Amino acid sequence: MAMLWKFMRVAKYSKTALSPKVNVRGISTHSRHCSSKSAPSDFAANAPCSNTVELLGKAYPQDDYSNVTEKILSKVGKNLHNKKHHPLWLIKEQVKDHFYKQYVGRRGTPLFSVYDGLSPVVTVQQNFDTLLIPQNHVSRRKEDNYYLNRDHMLRAHTSAHQWDLIHSGLDAFLAVGDVYRRDTIDNTHYPVFHQMEGVRLFSCHELFSNIKDGEGLQLFEQGHRTAHKQDCHTMEAVRLVEFDLKRVLTKLMTHIFGDGLQVRWVDCYFPFTHPSFEMEINFQGEWMEVLGCGVMEQQLVNSAGAQDKIGWAFGLGLERLAMILYEIPDIRLFWSEDERFLKQFNVPHIWQKVKFQPLSKYPPLINDISFWLPSETYSENDFYDLARTVGGDLIEKVVLVDKFTHPKTKKVSHCYRIIYRHPERTLTQDEVHRVHRAIEESAVRELGVEGRF
Repeated sequence: MAMLWKFMRVAKYSKTALSPKVNVRGISTHSRHCSSKSAPSDFAANAPCSNTVELLGKAYPQDDYSNVTEKILSKVGKNLHNKKHHPLWLIKEQVKDHFYKQYVGRRGTPLFSVYDGLSPVVTVQQNFDTLLIPQNHVSRRKEDNYYLNRDHMLRAHTSAHQWDLIHSGLDAFLAVGDVYRRDTIDNTHYPVFHQMEGVRLFSCHELFSNIKDGEGLQLFEQGHRTAHKQDCHTMEAVRLVEFDLKRVLTKLMTHIFGDGLQVRWVDCYFPFTHPSFEMEINFQGEWMEVLGCGVMEQQLVNSAGAQDKIGWAFGLGLERLAMILYEIPDIRLFWSEDERFLKQFNVPHIWQKVKFQPLSKYPPLINDISFWLPSETYSENDFYDLARTVGGDLIEKVVLVDKFTHPKTKKVSHCYRIIYRHPERTLTQDEVHRVHRAIEESAVRELGVEGRF
């Protein structure tokens, strides 16, 4: 399930955006239980020859919605969550191991099946419509997502697979994969990250079988929607589903972080769950949100063919858990190929305690960039995405430090502070100057701003 719905805007870049034809070769895999086959990460940009994007063996025609960049497409198929001994793989395997051992079906096999090789390319219908997200919802905006075209996109959350997996007849599953969103630039945000989706459906018998006098209880009624339940659900059913969900997740977090972990629940809103909550844990004296969850919208469950069942769903970010558990300070490190980083997680078993030992703290280099905004619509995410595309992982953080409106012309100026720091080596001033100059030139050319350099 999507963890957050904070989204902004994206622009098409003539050079930094996808060239007319890009091939990313790979094979989408579908895994169940212990099967974890990954798609190859072979990436190649071909010379322009047609207005299409070829990705994972399929061609997608570009249109006015196409905004995915070559930098982002180079990440498709990396599948860090399936890379053995990677910290994201360790977290995924810990969660799998916990669910496999704690929840067993009638035949002694794991109740939850796991899918960690589903294609990151989904339809807009899968990503939004099947989840009942309104047409005018902020999360659909082109500014917030990476679209191949109007009909296809890189998934913004693993929830994009909920409907299909339920429709296939599954009642309990975990879906894991890379997801793509345009966002701010700092040590906890990256345009590609990894999520794990969990879904559990209950029949009337399964939910009430252990309840005293449960024979007379029902899942559904003709009622009214309130802050605590959907109109078609009985309060008894919702309370039991909510109790089971919170118990499952509290047990999971305690197992990962240890006994004595403090957990609290915060009411929130997701379009496809109601009621919905965020879990926060207290780690080293600080409360941190780690996942979102809730009772699934019955309309979603019904449309997928499970009309006689009620269920819950949760979504957690693997990077978020790994950064807390291993004390990893910078999200860019997950993409590092530096052996000093990777070898720290090459442990004999998945439950071995690991505390990240920082690489040398290289000094930052800081440069500001100011420009007048164009008269047409402009979004900060336009600049963030451009800076990421040009500067890549040399950029640690970008902050809007000043806004100014000219008293006479009413033109608006933005000043951004760019902090350059490579996670693996020291940057030179000349190297940073060349990158910073390229960002200035690209901002003028691609965003239509007027430089104040």
